[in-house]
Amino acid sequence: MQKFSALALLAKAFGGHQGWQPQWRSPEPKPAYDVVIIGAGGHGLATAFYLASEHGIRNIAVLEKGWLGGGNTGRNTTIIRSNYLFDESAALYDHAVKLWEGLSQALNYNVMYSPRGVLMLAHNIHDIQSFKRHVHANRLNGVDNEWLTPDEIQAFVPALNVFGKVRYPILGGALQRRGGTARHDAVAWGYARAADALGVDIIQNCEVTAIRRGADGAVEAVETSRGTIRAKKIGVVAAGNTSVVMGMADVRMPLESYPLQALVSEPIKPMFPCVVMSNTIHAYISQSDKGELVIGAGTDAYTSYSQTGGLHITTHTLDAICELVPTVRRMRMLRNWGGIVDVTPDRSPIIGLTPVPGLFVNCGWGTGGFKATPGSGHVFAHTIARGTPHEIAAPFALDRFKAGRLIDEAAAAAVAH
Repeated sequence: MQKFSALALLAKAFGGHQGWQPQWRSPEPKPAYDVVIIGAGGHGLATAFYLASEHGIRNIAVLEKGWLGGGNTGRNTTIIRSNYLFDESAALYDHAVKLWEGLSQALNYNVMYSPRGVLMLAHNIHDIQSFKRHVHANRLNGVDNEWLTPDEIQAFVPALNVFGKVRYPILGGALQRRGGTARHDAVAWGYARAADALGVDIIQNCEVTAIRRGADGAVEAVETSRGTIRAKKIGVVAAGNTSVVMGMADVRMPLESYPLQALVSEPIKPMFPCVVMSNTIHAYISQSDKGELVIGAGTDAYTSYSQTGGLHITTHTLDAICELVPTVRRMRMLRNWGGIVDVTPDRSPIIGLTPVPGLFVNCGWGTGGFKATPGSGHVFAHTIARGTPHEIAAPFALDRFKAGRLIDEAAAAAVAH
């Protein structure tokens, strides 16, 4: 009798009614491809889809050492927003938001995108000054963002403890109404189905063990647990493992990896209309369509590949949530998990070419990975197809760290990562 994982059964349930059955038995790899994408998460699958749909490159293999969407794509808090401070970041993330708005139609698959709004709370004078600066910078870049008073916040999110006696009172907040959430696994399945329909091979349980280079230094093949696969171009989109994979081509990356934790509560009736984020007390919360409260915590203080993280991180986060929303104090948590985020020195991603001809990289998203998924895949596909960076991706090149052209978005993470 054939066995399916829980994820496979869910995927069949969500995807079957739309006429597609996922390829749980991965296809045998061909001897050669025009492009090999390493990593079958949201960014990797999006890259393959846009390469095929917009650039006509269909002889593509997406290699995944585990299962489709089993990494950070399946371990995040699903927040979507573009209220970043610097021009370069605003352009990149707003490009993603615009693609999110039509993604279900583009993929013919319901990714459950919900523009319910993202509200960032201010608890002190520094927060007020910082977030108002973001509001003004966003408006100059054509990105929606507005300032709310405490009274307006209480009316918008009645569950928040705005006027109670708390250690960190709510003094205002910045609201991006176009921000919101989507269903993370549906995003992976939607891109996978659409890419598969265009002829892309998605090969699971296929771990890359080496990147082979020719006499001229350019990439020529990858060695995998399922044999050698030749490729003219290789794109690395392997969150949490980028440094390891790039090391196979002797490219050292300016990345550190940290566990980033989150929790999900038991389901309750709808009570939370938007995503609420707080930098000062270090927590963020939203409610899923199933009724669960999705709670985001912070990164551990030490580099690690652990998917659990320190218990004190989640304890602090739950304390903060109980202060922000006292009505949920008696609720029980169903599960706790951690994803591995790659962080660059300036907390902005790396997208583009590398010193190795034919090798491209997309990494270092930190806490911004999920929200950028369609925009990241779109500009990375352009970069791979044409061999030159997309204009939106150009500022995020690897060589900016040598030139000192940093895009320091540390504050825009909104939960002090």
